Amino acid sequence: MTKQYTGLPDEADLRRADSLAREIFTDVANKWALLIIEALGERTRRFSELRDEVEGISHKMLTQNLRMLERNGLVVRTVHAVVPPRVDYALTGPGRALRVTIAGLCDWTRTHLGHIEASRRRFDAD
Repeated sequence: MTKQYTGLPDEADLRRADSLAREIFTDVANKWALLIIEALGERTRRFSELRDEVEGISHKMLTQNLRMLERNGLVVRTVHAVVPPRVDYALTGPGRALRVTIAGLCDWTRTHLGHIEASRRRFDAD
């Protein structure tokens, strides 16, 4: 079971610009974070595997987003004391719960892709 937020109501209000919820939402609702979470799935991955999986992401953007996801408790980073150094990334419980939501968004996109493409063609023709 996912632990629910029990702090001040204002902190959980996405409509408030100064709320913690808005800050978290802004962090995780970017294309790279969503794609990284989807790529991690139920597996542990190395940095290079993630970079290969998330097409178009730069080294810098992957690093920044992994740090942000780790800061928010959605990804755990494990450093192995081997030569050469090995670092693995995996979703935490809350990260896996968020992935379920992201999977729904991916399913929605696939389901409605034809409709969206047709709408764009009509809009761009005007």
